[in-house]
Amino acid sequence: MRATTAESSVRKAKADPLGKRLKRYWPLLVMMLPAIILIIVFNYIPMSGVLMAFENYKIKKGIFGSSFVGLENFRTLFASKQFWQVIQNTLFISILKLGIGFFPPIVFALLLKEIKTQWFRKLTQTFSYLPYFISWIIMAGIIKEMFSTNGAFNQIVGLFGVKPQVWLSVKSAFVPILVGTDIWKNFGWNSIIYFAALSAIDPVLYEAASLDGANRFKMATQITLPCLIPTITIQLILSMSGVMNAGFDQIFNLSNSAVASVANIIDTYVYTLGIEQIKYSLSTAVGLFKSVIALILMVSTNWIAKKINGEEFTLW
Repeated sequence: MRATTAESSVRKAKADPLGKRLKRYWPLLVMMLPAIILIIVFNYIPMSGVLMAFENYKIKKGIFGSSFVGLENFRTLFASKQFWQVIQNTLFISILKLGIGFFPPIVFALLLKEIKTQWFRKLTQTFSYLPYFISWIIMAGIIKEMFSTNGAFNQIVGLFGVKPQVWLSVKSAFVPILVGTDIWKNFGWNSIIYFAALSAIDPVLYEAASLDGANRFKMATQITLPCLIPTITIQLILSMSGVMNAGFDQIFNLSNSAVASVANIIDTYVYTLGIEQIKYSLSTAVGLFKSVIALILMVSTNWIAKKINGEEFTLW
C-alpha cells in the first residue's frame, strides 16, 4: 500500500509543469549549482581540446587556429607497431587486475561479516584501508625496497635456493608484481561498498535459515551472495569502463628501461608523446581512442547485464 502511494506521488511530481517543479525544488537546485559549475569548468570546457586529435596542432596558432588534418593522426597511430604493442600491454595488465582483483574485496567483506567481535572487525578494516591512502610515489619506494637485491622478498625466496636479483627489472616478474601490489593497495577500500551491501541484508533471512538447519556456508551461498549480485554487477560495469586504464601512477613509478616492452601502456605512451616528444595531436588522438573504447565496453557490459538479469541490476 505504501509502495503504491509512493509510486503515485512520483508520477504526480513528474506530471507537474517544469516551472512548478523549479519553483518547488529551487533550494536543492541552488545547492547543486557549485557542483554543476565545477563539472562544466573541469569536465566539459576542456573537451574542446579533443579537436587537437584532428589537427596538426601548433602552440602558437592554438586549438582553433591550427590546420585541420582529419583522421591523419589516427592513420599514423594505427600504422605504428608500437601503438598496438601498447594496446596489448594495457589490455593484458588491466584484464589481469580486473580478473584477479575483482574477487578479493568480496571475499574480504564476507569474512569481515563473520567477525563478531566489534573492536577486532574495526581494527581489521582500518589496517586494510591504510595502503589505499598512501600515494603510489611513496608506495613505489616501499615496493622497490621490498624487491631490491637485499630486500625482504629476496631474503624469503633465498631460503628456497633462489638467487637474489632486482625483480622489478625482470620482465616475467614485473606484471605479477603490478597485479599483486595493486590488489594489496586497493582491496580494503574496494570492500567498503560490499560490506555496506551486506549490512543492508535483512537479519530475518539468516534467522529463518538457521531455524531450517542451514550452516554458515549455506547461508553465505544461498542468502549472502544472491543479495550481493546487484552490487557485484554494477561494480563490474563500472570496472569495465576502466579496462583501458592499467594504472599510470603505479607503472610510471615502478617501471624502468629493462621492462619497458611489457610496462608501456596507453597512459605512459600518451605521456611520452605529449610531454617528451611534444606531439600533442598524436597524444590527443590516443586519449580519444582510449575514451571511445572505454565507453563502448561500459555500454556493452550494461546491455549484457540488462539482458541477463533485468534493469534492476544495471546503471541505466
